[in-house]
Amino acid sequence: MPISSPYKPLLILLLAGFLAALISVSIGSTAIGFEDTLRVITGSGTELQQTLILELRLPRTLSAFATGGLLAVAGALMQVLLRNPLADPYVLGLSGGAAVGALLAMLAGAAGFLVSGSAFAGAMLATLLVFGLAHGSGSWTPSRLLLTGVVVAAGWGAIITLILSMTPASRLPGMLYWLMGDLSHAATPWPGLIILLLVCLMVFPLGRALNVLARGSLQAAALGVSVRPLEWSIYLMASLLTATAVTMAGSVGFVGLVVPHMLRLVLGNDQRLILPACALAGGTLLVLADTLARVVIAPEQLPVGVITALIGVPTFLYLLYRSR
Repeated sequence: MPISSPYKPLLILLLAGFLAALISVSIGSTAIGFEDTLRVITGSGTELQQTLILELRLPRTLSAFATGGLLAVAGALMQVLLRNPLADPYVLGLSGGAAVGALLAMLAGAAGFLVSGSAFAGAMLATLLVFGLAHGSGSWTPSRLLLTGVVVAAGWGAIITLILSMTPASRLPGMLYWLMGDLSHAATPWPGLIILLLVCLMVFPLGRALNVLARGSLQAAALGVSVRPLEWSIYLMASLLTATAVTMAGSVGFVGLVVPHMLRLVLGNDQRLILPACALAGGTLLVLADTLARVVIAPEQLPVGVITALIGVPTFLYLLYRSR
């Protein structure tokens, strides 16, 4: 039975994601052929190959895919919420709150789960702070929410600078790598993948309402959409996605900005197609970026945020020029 044309892009992106993951787990300090990689995935292969792929490379690859998908979907939701195609997941200061939480935990000597938990708590605190300040004694508007987020983000940036200036020199490299985006210490990818899947399943039935909301709140209300509850839901889901991504990999920029913008130019503005496409394309992009970060100056590794910035800046400028 032929696949209907609206779903062909999703199938292509799914295949691209699988190929990117195959490349990622095959490339490293010890190169493994694609055939050997497929044998390991199907349950055979040598013990060394199974250790390298299943215990070391595959969890990092899945973490990269989850992080990229989380950021891209969060970016698409933020752009609908703020009615601004240049909005991205970090515009409301969520990454700044997460960074402050993580850096304080590192400064106290914590590691592993405590750092991740502190980053998530910081992102949720930033969410409540921005929402509370933007709401005030009345209602909030997209422009008010955006301006509040920008100001709060500047405040988090000042606190981050203060923390770094008080940090002993021996701990600075780890903190700076985290701030630039680093997947080398990513723990299990499953929480991020589960949250990504659940949010995609939750927003799919809202696709029509999101399409109408993207045209303006007044038009959405006139067509029977419950605008305020929908905006709250979008904000909370985007905050959860961003907080989870920052918790997994630190501050990785440009994925949530470039991917939705690029897909919108290619696929149109139907959120029922854009959101799952963002999950697949964002994940694929970050898997490839992390692979480059591991091999470009091997045996040293670059922060993945450096690669996404080097890819994202010229790509976004080109897309912006083309969309004029």
